Formats: sequence, structure tokens, C-alpha cells
Amino acid sequence: MSKKMIWVLAAVVIIGIAFLWPQLNQKKEDTKKWPTQDISIVVPYPPGGGTDLTTRALADEMAKALKANVSVVNMPGASGSVGTIAVWNKPHDGYTISANGLLAFASYPVMGYTDKTYKDWHIWIATFSPNAIVVKGEGGKYKNMGDLLADLKARPGQVTFGTAGVGTGGYMGAEVLKAGTKLAYKHVPYQGGAPAIVAGLSGEVDVVPQLLMEMVDHIRAGKMTALSVLMDQPFKLSGAADIPGVATSVPDIKPYLPMGESFGIMVPKDTPPHVVKAIDDAFKVAVKSDVVKKFADQKGSVVLALSGDAAQAHVAKLSSIVSWTLFDGGTAKVSPEKFGIPRLK
Repeated sequence: MSKKMIWVLAAVVIIGIAFLWPQLNQKKEDTKKWPTQDISIVVPYPPGGGTDLTTRALADEMAKALKANVSVVNMPGASGSVGTIAVWNKPHDGYTISANGLLAFASYPVMGYTDKTYKDWHIWIATFSPNAIVVKGEGGKYKNMGDLLADLKARPGQVTFGTAGVGTGGYMGAEVLKAGTKLAYKHVPYQGGAPAIVAGLSGEVDVVPQLLMEMVDHIRAGKMTALSVLMDQPFKLSGAADIPGVATSVPDIKPYLPMGESFGIMVPKDTPPHVVKAIDDAFKVAVKSDVVKKFADQKGSVVLALSGDAAQAHVAKLSSIVSWTLFDGGTAKVSPEKFGIPRLK
């Protein structure tokens, strides 16, 4: 090949690179753009529950920030673990996000549903609804926490607490109160929170320790009375009187507080960093919106707006309380030690 031909070929290569380089660089930049398609948030419970309602309020606001369609898909089963595992088994690209109540989510490893813990996920926590110690409103025998504590002491193991069943949020509330008071109660499980609340309204059970958001309408209507919330400060409930924090009457319960359900979203830890950042940015916009603030106010919740290390710390404490309570009570199948979950100190 002649020198002239070599120079011609070299010139062609140089011109080709100069022409293609902007396009190649653009393709490289495109891989950093997210989202470029619709996003699904999987709620692992039926429609209408706390996780579902919170997620829908959050998803609508995140969709505006992301300029993308964000749909909520209900996938119930096995205490929410079916939907959570389904998200894990999808590509870790951010287009399928998991939503959950973190109390339930924290129990999955020790209940034998999955070997993944909160440490394997990026977590964002939007709102929190505390457990409330609630009794029949009109004609009830307890006017305040002092009355209830006196009865628990006078009738150990006889005061009835109605919950949605062993391992549920209401059950955890009852167990935390028991841990703080060292007073036994009689557990009456129901097939869900709604029938437990009905039992409280009728006087069939003495106490209902379910989430405040589940009972808030009955409290506002005067049909139920909230003796306290499982927090170390009062809860300012719009449309009703402030609810005392339980730590005032049960100081030893403080290490376990706050106890209740935190609602949020999560993606696997190996999701690309630029995707995690985009979700984080949209989440922070959403939780500051008037829509989410109004939703929390109406539903007896508070906006937590936790992400990153703060969210991990919140779930780490919750995981310790939930996992060891379930294991010590014989409900959990696997020791928290297997997953490096320490006892709460």
C-alpha cells in the first residue's frame, strides 16, 4: 500500500471519529438519564390500607418531580413478603420500587420469608403513625392511662387487648407496653385490624393498641378514647384533643419508642447511584408537598421525611425491637443473630 493511500485512510478514520464522537458521547450521557420509561411502585397489600394510601399520595407527587408516570401495583401475600420479594427479583434499575410498612418489613428475615434485611435496601421513610392505646369512648371504664395501669396491676393477664393477630403492628404495640410496664395482658387476636377495632367499639375487648391512623375517625367522633400514643411526646391530632405520650406514665418504655408503623419506599442497594439520587431528589420534593402533609394530618400521622443514614438508623432500631420481640415470644422462626441484628440496649 502506498504512502498516499495510507494518508487517505488515516484521514478517513480521523474524519469518521470526529463525526461519530458527539453521537457516541451522547449515547453515553443517555445511560445516565433516568427515568426514560414508566415506574411501578409495588404495594404488597390489598388496596385501601395504610401502606397503599400513603404510597399513592407519595407516588403522585414523585411523578410530578420525575416527570414520569408512576403507577401503584398491589401485590398482596404472606404478610407483604410476596410483593417485596417480587421487586427484589426484578432488574435493579429503579423502574420497580417496593413500598411497605417498615415494621412488617423488618420482620421478614426472622419470620423466614427472606434472607434479605434492611441493610440490603436503600430506604426512604415518608410518614409515621404511632400505635395508640385506645378504649371505648362513651361509657368506658378507663379515662386515662392511670386507670388502665391500675387495672393491669389488679387483674394480671385478664385485661383484654384486641389486635390484628400475632406479629402485626397492634400486637407489637401491646408487647412494647408489656415490656415497659412488666404487666401481663390477655391477647385476643382477630382477622385484621378492622374487626379488632369493632371489638373495641362494642366493648368486647378492653383495649385496642392498633395504629392511630386506623382509629382516628372513631377518636374524632368520640366513639373511642386514645389514652396515649407510643411516643415520648404528645401527638397533636387535628380535630381532637392532643393525645398524651406514653412515656409520661410509663417511663421505662422510652427505649422502645417511638413504636408504630413507618411507611416508605425502597430499592435494592446495588441500584445504580444516579437512579438512587433521582429517586432521592423526587422523594424529598414529594414529602414537602402540601398533598403529603395534608394526607398525614388527616390520617393521624406525621411526616418523617427520612432517607440515607437517618432512614437506616430508624429501621435498624425498629428491626431490633421487632425481631427480638417476635423471637423471644416464639413467633419468629429464625434468630435475629443469624442476620447480625443486635438486641436493643
